[in-house]
Amino acid sequence: MVSGVFNLWRLIRTGATFERTGAMAVVLEKMNVPPRLRVAARILGWPFKWLGLRGDPALPPLTRALTALGPAYIKFGQTLATRPDVVGQELADQLRYLQDQLPPFPRAVALDVIAEELERPVAELFRDISEPVAAASIAQVHSACLADTGARVAIKVLRPGVERAFRTDISAFYFAARMIAILLPKTRRLRPLDVIAHFESVVEAELDLRLEAASAAEFAKNTTDDTGFRVPLPHWNLSSRRVMTLDWAEGVSLGDNAALDRLGLDRAELGTRVLTLFLSHALRDGLFHGDMHQGNMKVTPTGEIIAFDFGIMGRIDMLTRRAYAEILYGFIQKDYRRVAEVHFEMGYVPADRDIDEFARALSAVGEPIFGMDARHISMARLLAYLFEVTERFGMETRTELILLQRTMVVVEGVARSLHPEINMWQTARPVVGDYIRDSIGPKALARDLAQTLRILTRFGPHLPRLAEEALIAQAQGGKSATPPRLIGPVTGAMIGAALVALGVGLGALL
Repeated sequence: MVSGVFNLWRLIRTGATFERTGAMAVVLEKMNVPPRLRVAARILGWPFKWLGLRGDPALPPLTRALTALGPAYIKFGQTLATRPDVVGQELADQLRYLQDQLPPFPRAVALDVIAEELERPVAELFRDISEPVAAASIAQVHSACLADTGARVAIKVLRPGVERAFRTDISAFYFAARMIAILLPKTRRLRPLDVIAHFESVVEAELDLRLEAASAAEFAKNTTDDTGFRVPLPHWNLSSRRVMTLDWAEGVSLGDNAALDRLGLDRAELGTRVLTLFLSHALRDGLFHGDMHQGNMKVTPTGEIIAFDFGIMGRIDMLTRRAYAEILYGFIQKDYRRVAEVHFEMGYVPADRDIDEFARALSAVGEPIFGMDARHISMARLLAYLFEVTERFGMETRTELILLQRTMVVVEGVARSLHPEINMWQTARPVVGDYIRDSIGPKALARDLAQTLRILTRFGPHLPRLAEEALIAQAQGGKSATPPRLIGPVTGAMIGAALVALGVGLGALL
């Protein structure tokens, strides 16, 4: 009861803060809310205006409101900063402040955190620790040199109290999701509670810098051979839950077009590279940077892109990667029937729906978009239209795709900020096409067969016993000392895999 009242108060204060800072009018205008609803929202919000947080009057209204409300709201603003085609260039430029220019906390506090977390005097580990060089919603970064080698590094330190602030916001989000599900039953297919749970898991991982260091190491290993892309390596002996040390990344921000132009770099090529790198990481590796906005990437004078801030990383399994690639490629090829088939094969759309009707609806999504010029061909627009179609066909929200889809929209926004006329689909075609050829067909079959045989090899010593127990249980009418839940799926899967391997092997011989 107490938490419910507190969460309701938190949501009321959110609306009041938007009203007090002037952000409410900005949001209603940018969302093209009908005049009647706009007036109603202002009338309902006005009485609570005095309850809102004041924020920093020196900041533009929306930036002012989001910074006042805390880390979770700032994350939302960071996403909007990558979408000038959605919120307009002026508002996107204002929100870019949220990526790495937030007010820092004192250097002395950071030094105390470093000493406490690493359990040694700071002077024994580092020298020349700078004032904060970047400050974002969760942590800030200091430049320093290693005391023993003099190598330059970046030290990331969590903001004091950030864990509690996030938990407060997430509790309010859960409350809002429950209210939405109760008051608007049609939204239940969107699984709002699952969406918030997914967001919570992402945030929890971002609040443990040991996990970020592990992600950086794995990401660096996966991308070693990616031309024009680099990931700073972590220093494990100088990292902990609230402190992380990485190699220093020297360069200009990917969001500073003027600086990129002064270096003589081709912004169109950079935009294309950002898109192709993201697609390669997602499809090839199944591990991608989940927060790929301009504030998390630098460019060297030679044009090399350096990524950092690995608190949010996305993972997708092989089956989902193949499905997602086929959906993208189907749209690129305008093969809407195949796009529909993939949705049904993956269980994204209920099996009792009409696949031909779904394919026709997908055609109505794709054709108008592909008829636009490059400046208006947008992944965000496609996902918005696709959302409307899947709603009619009863598709539930797929939490495993939330981060992938959101990041794809963010990356597209970054690419457009570098080159407004970039064509998302022409850029994606070769990457997705290569993945389709490698993951579907004879090569993929051989790879799957090899993986199946490796699994059989590991379980080989157990096969005779499992087969004998299964046969005895069958002969006894299903009675066996061995629990059926162990015999059925394990034996069935192994026998099935063995039959597949045998069939493919015989087919190759014949």
